[in-house]
Amino acid sequence: MNTEGLFDYPVGMPLAARMRPLTLTEFAGQAHIVFEGGPLTAFMTKMASTKAPPSILLYGPPGTGKTTLARILANSGGRRLIEVSAINSSIKDLRAAIEESNRSLMAGGLAAIVFIDEIHRFTKVQQESVLQAVEDGEIVLIGATTENPLFALTSALVSRATLLRLEPLSDGDLCSILIRAMVDERGLNSRFTASPNVLKEIARLSGGDARKSLSILETIAVTAENSDSKELTLGALKASMPVALARYDATGDQHYDIISAFIKSIRGSDPDAALHWLARMIEGGEDPRFIARRLVILASEDIGLADPSALGLANSTMTVVAQIGMPEGRIPLASTTIYLALAPKSNSAYVAINSALADVKAGFTPPVPSHLRSSFIEDDRIGYEYPHDLKTGVSSQLYLPEGQPEKQYYIPKDSGFEQTILERLNRILGLRKRS
Repeated sequence: MNTEGLFDYPVGMPLAARMRPLTLTEFAGQAHIVFEGGPLTAFMTKMASTKAPPSILLYGPPGTGKTTLARILANSGGRRLIEVSAINSSIKDLRAAIEESNRSLMAGGLAAIVFIDEIHRFTKVQQESVLQAVEDGEIVLIGATTENPLFALTSALVSRATLLRLEPLSDGDLCSILIRAMVDERGLNSRFTASPNVLKEIARLSGGDARKSLSILETIAVTAENSDSKELTLGALKASMPVALARYDATGDQHYDIISAFIKSIRGSDPDAALHWLARMIEGGEDPRFIARRLVILASEDIGLADPSALGLANSTMTVVAQIGMPEGRIPLASTTIYLALAPKSNSAYVAINSALADVKAGFTPPVPSHLRSSFIEDDRIGYEYPHDLKTGVSSQLYLPEGQPEKQYYIPKDSGFEQTILERLNRILGLRKRS
């Protein structure tokens, strides 16, 4: 094989495409699904039989091996692979793929694998147009998506497929891929050298994306070739890629995952972790008003009466961020994030209203006692005791109908300002019992 030129395999094909694994032995990462006896090896066994394997949804971020796994699965079972991209395909293209698979079946062959990349971009009608063919065994569907299938795909499609989640590759996995690319004849064919530190830095910059890591390697290899150098250095890398390639999709799955990590870090009283996730969202272009709204919700749900000022601060931050925008808005967002992370926590108000709502939904809707009604009929006011006329200011009258079970929805925690509230509540309960 002639590999004199850097791009001779074949001419013009990017390094990431040339280095795409052809077998599972070449595949790096995803050890939770790629192992002997695991789901993928079981599917490959079924692929080799005449019985069609179940449809599969591969869910994970870019560059983690979704397309590669689909091709390996098809190759291992000797089935034809028909690739469809949801970005530029229609129902007509799907029908053509099904018809092509049917022709193979009529000729005594196996059902084809129809691989739909970016399947979440299809409409509901397009997604469900393949359901009958899947159920009848006319095709084996493998869908790839970067979005959470439970949100992005129809329930009918999800229920008919096995969901396999792919994770971002570790730096170790990426280094293995880079080392192979340095020496493989499909890659750089040992034409360059690079220290372990250079490869580790490429992996760090790639954010778990194999395609990105190979693209970075190719970029500095081209730079080295143009300068007649055989060594790939950290200097060349930093000149080409001065900042890490942050992964954040403000409209996709990362949007939900990172805001979840942000909220949970604040709830867990870890300001440094919370600031990391905040920085990820800011750098990724997340709407700062969305972040501020979530801080308001958190102040109510997770801090509540343990620090009543937290809600006011969060609400003020939401107003300020909307008024001044970014980049200045990052400062009040950071201040409020730190304050809320360090504030005492209590979800007692959240639990209390949810418990009360559950009772109402379950049918606990007694009539309003006559002495509590807003009525102009004088008799209806008989028995009402005006608390301000009492020395203690606390009445022992019933505020729920007589004979109904006692309810205690609000149970304060011994935390922050709720310690004071707990003392007040106990004092009031004591006064009501004595009176």
